[in-house]
Amino acid sequence: MTIATQLPLDSAYLDVSDPRFVIHSQEVHDAREKNWFARTNYGLAILRYEEMKQLLRHPKLRQGSAAWPRHNGVTEGPFADWWNHVLLNLEGVDHARLRRLVNPAFSPKMLEKMNPRFQALAGELIDVMAARGCGEFMSEFAEPYAARVICIMLGLPESEWKKIAGWSSTLGLALGVTLKQDLPRIEKALEGLYQYADQLIDDRLNEPGDDFVSRLVLAQRDDDAMSRDELRVMLVLLIFGGMDTTRNQLGLAMESFMQHPEQWELLAERPELAGNAVAEVMRTNPTVTWVTREAVEDFEYQGLSIAQGTTVHLYSQAAGTDPRAMLNPEFNIAEERPPHFGFGGGTHHCLGHFIAKSDMSIALPLLARKLCQIRLDGDATWLPRSGNTGPITLPLAFRVRA
Repeated sequence: MTIATQLPLDSAYLDVSDPRFVIHSQEVHDAREKNWFARTNYGLAILRYEEMKQLLRHPKLRQGSAAWPRHNGVTEGPFADWWNHVLLNLEGVDHARLRRLVNPAFSPKMLEKMNPRFQALAGELIDVMAARGCGEFMSEFAEPYAARVICIMLGLPESEWKKIAGWSSTLGLALGVTLKQDLPRIEKALEGLYQYADQLIDDRLNEPGDDFVSRLVLAQRDDDAMSRDELRVMLVLLIFGGMDTTRNQLGLAMESFMQHPEQWELLAERPELAGNAVAEVMRTNPTVTWVTREAVEDFEYQGLSIAQGTTVHLYSQAAGTDPRAMLNPEFNIAEERPPHFGFGGGTHHCLGHFIAKSDMSIALPLLARKLCQIRLDGDATWLPRSGNTGPITLPLAFRVRA
């Protein structure tokens, strides 16, 4: 990796690879006040809204996530191979072809048909916790809700959600700064998901149904639109990506609302603010804490020389709370905001953003209308607060509304 040259002296340095580093800390916000970027041991960190907005779509930058394993000392093996071939890290013709094949599964029209089922599922899970007045939110709501939603979306048996959730949660560790030490567990989970994908493909080849996985399998068989290997890689990504980020983001939403209980009451009174609530959580407390780009050639931006190969991490929380872009950056679900960057942007804008917005827009107002006076009921445990983050456990106590 080549680090940018001619760095101004007033830019801060952030040790991002330290598991104790917190991306929404005062240290990062102080760095944002010093300059629009900071130096890190992974490359550059972009900290302000306008610069992130411009650099997300800069023609001299390409998707940079492909370098993530290498930054963590992982250059070969099953995970590195899968990561090199996922849609997220492809460019050009292959990216466009595969994205075109999977886009129909994530259209708003498809989701509308499933919304009543998602509402019923959320209500069922909330009622189980409400009967006790307490619950471990991640394992009792966020995880089964996110996993069962992706099962419904892809036409998988809902009864298999625990297996899928376990593999997906472990594979999600690859997106954090502890990738190297977690690699054996990550690759075992990847193996499980690959075996599950292979069984799905064989089942749908023998007995295709009216579901999205069948359509992908038949496209691979009849049209050669994608190879068997591409299909396996894609199915693992769809199962993992659809579950892991939604679960984490729901946990982070509860953290945000516990810090702002008046906003929880507002959501209970005005469920039509659900879309705003999701956007506010993702602006101020995103699970995907940075979006990655890589310089494809040397170029200069705002007086800074950026060399080819430099990794550029765009910090969505720092940008989303930048006082230069937000008159009042505090969490407020009734406030109209400029677009947040929690789903990235440009060609690689998150494929599943409609699902994530829909899932959470259904779940959060239902939770708010049923539960109040929510508080921690013991100690929560957390993934490192950078990379992809969220609660591992979140024990809650609450009252049930009359």
